[in-house]
Amino acid sequence: MPMRRILTLVGAIAVVMGLVWIGQGSGYFPYPAASFMIDQSPWIAYGAGLAILGLVLIVIARRTAR
Repeated sequence: MPMRRILTLVGAIAVVMGLVWIGQGSGYFPYPAASFMIDQSPWIAYGAGLAILGLVLIVIARRTAR
């Protein structure tokens, strides 16, 4: 049970971080204004990868409960 919660929490944090990276890389979330990630397209791909990894962790956590 605790491992399921940990995987879910880490997965959710990864999804949120990935979405923030996508937003910063695309310029839709320019915060903080001095961030080196703003309008840098590689961060869109890094964010997408991290978000997908987070979703995979959440799926694994849900399947281990069954």
